[in-house]
Amino acid sequence: MPSTTTIRLDDSLRARIADAAERAGKTPHAFILDAIADSVDNAELEEAFHRVADERWARVLSSGKTVPSADVRGYLEARARGESPARPRARKPQP
Repeated sequence: MPSTTTIRLDDSLRARIADAAERAGKTPHAFILDAIADSVDNAELEEAFHRVADERWARVLSSGKTVPSADVRGYLEARARGESPARPRARKPQP
């Protein structure tokens, strides 16, 4: 059985939720549950994004190698044209 959580809403927010729920064809309860689920999904995606970014930054710092943006752009443009270019290689930046 699901547990119950109480939240306090001011009258104007409650009215906005009711209006938005009606437009979406949902009950206010279902609308609130969907909004909470969407917010949790977004928070989890953001956390995963930052975790991957931190891992990749640590790899850059440990190797000292990066892929120049011009190489990435050329690779992606070629892929968009339907070509099969070689993936650009990471290398140490030239001073």
